[in-house]
Amino acid sequence: MKDLRQTIINYSSKDLQQRKHWYSPAAEAYNKARPRYPKNLIARVVQAAQLSCDSKILEVGCGPGTATVAIAPLGCSMVCLEPNPDFCQFAQQNCEPYPNVEIHNTSFEEWTLEAGKFYAVLAASSFHWIPPEVGYPKAADALEENGYLILLWNMNLQPRYEVYQTLSEVYQMYAPSLARYEDRETQEEILTGLGQIVIDSGQFKNLVSGQVISEVTYTIDDYLTLLNTYSPYLELDPSSKNSLFEGLRQKIAQDFGGSIQLSYVSAFHITQKD
Repeated sequence: MKDLRQTIINYSSKDLQQRKHWYSPAAEAYNKARPRYPKNLIARVVQAAQLSCDSKILEVGCGPGTATVAIAPLGCSMVCLEPNPDFCQFAQQNCEPYPNVEIHNTSFEEWTLEAGKFYAVLAASSFHWIPPEVGYPKAADALEENGYLILLWNMNLQPRYEVYQTLSEVYQMYAPSLARYEDRETQEEILTGLGQIVIDSGQFKNLVSGQVISEVTYTIDDYLTLLNTYSPYLELDPSSKNSLFEGLRQKIAQDFGGSIQLSYVSAFHITQKD
């Protein structure tokens, strides 16, 4: 739990301008390669939070609209905040079929609070970028009485451990600091910790959680595109990254026939304003 809280501090303590443009080099890759939220997970969220066409939702950090397009077909009014200008452009394109969605190029911190106006505040793999002392109180203030905070998460995609062991040989050569494997138990511990942090904020109650496990297959190109959207890879110096990716490309082509099977955990935390 201590490590998780420190990780969140590391993300949220970055300068606001740095956070705004953090994903710009990978915005197109993110829009293409990051997995969507499974329909059965979204269905459970809609039921648990009692969302309907009458629900007014504030989405914090919508990115390219990954979760937005899963909720928007309900017909509910959505006000979506996205500080990154490149993500904002993708979100506007992806949400074009939904006139009920408004995309605003601003951060949650800079957004002018509309107190008590929203039935739900939604954040999909984004709330850890906001300082907790800002995010949770402001989210609570934006909600009507007993309104819902909905946090969605897609955990990092992982190959089978045996596959990871093979790929680890490449990591040890070019980027040993990235040779880490999150097994299912570790990811579930992280999710439990994220839910506890919401309750510990003192702003929310009645935590409801759930998760869905998905299996996907990525080609070499798509897999490398996916890796390039994760922060540790964005921080890697270009020379090391090029060597790492070329090594992974060769290894996957040679040992796994040019594609790689991955699994990922999608999860939700739903709480009510206290």
